[in-house]
Amino acid sequence: MKKSARQPIVPQDPAASEPPSDAEIAAFKKHVLAFYEKHGRHDMLWRHTDDPYRILVSEIMLQQTQVGRVTEKYPEFIAAFPDFAALARAPQSTVVAAWQGMGYNRRALALKRCAENVVGGYGGALPRDPAVLATLPGIGPATASSICAFAFNAPVVFIETNIRRVFIHHFFSGREDVDDREILPLVAQALDRENPRVWYWAIMDYGTALKRKIPNPNRRSSGYTKQKPFAGSDRRIRGRILQMLVGCTGISGQEIRAALGEDPVRVRRILAALETEGFLARTRGGYRLRE
Repeated sequence: MKKSARQPIVPQDPAASEPPSDAEIAAFKKHVLAFYEKHGRHDMLWRHTDDPYRILVSEIMLQQTQVGRVTEKYPEFIAAFPDFAALARAPQSTVVAAWQGMGYNRRALALKRCAENVVGGYGGALPRDPAVLATLPGIGPATASSICAFAFNAPVVFIETNIRRVFIHHFFSGREDVDDREILPLVAQALDRENPRVWYWAIMDYGTALKRKIPNPNRRSSGYTKQKPFAGSDRRIRGRILQMLVGCTGISGQEIRAALGEDPVRVRRILAALETEGFLARTRGGYRLRE
């Protein structure tokens, strides 16, 4: 990235109340699109389709997983479950097994339940209304809007981590505790309403590049929280348990605790949570993935 890309193009006085001018927004958009044309991630498979199912899968995968890992798992998942109907009728254990390596396994259950909702409630067609999409399992307002932008090229206004990073960097220089309510009007002002799909690709790619070049501007967001370490976390133990049970008809709780080498009380608590959440079923010999 050129040196100029590391500095705010359109700095804004923290005390200013007026939005950037049309000329400032035009300069900002020109800069972002020029970056995307030269450095954008044009080879990602989900950017070569407007199939709503495939866009949905990619957006759920990308919620909390790095692009490199999604790039590996996405084609495998699509091959195993090519459409809403295939995912809806697949055994839950098969879906969870296919999801291994992605982390945050709740997303696998949510994605399957979402497919069941689309098939059972919407005739197999993903709703185009972000408000309706946001009511489906695993889809919040931001993900609903991103799906509408990428699947339907809809001129929706939303914020996610890369978008937030770009706008804080360029329009809130020197500011701390920047609220999303301050950013949203600028997102709307800059939106390319003729081709929102490409605009959001561009700004997200630019945001990803900024993170590698400068201290993360998202730390100046009022909603910023530092992610807890994965090592030693309940999340890591949950993932290991599910991996152990893939392809097994049942493993006893004692065997699971011995293999993990963790505090038995903690493992029992996590096993109980996984059972309550619908991941595990009890067998005579212990636990298995729920079908």
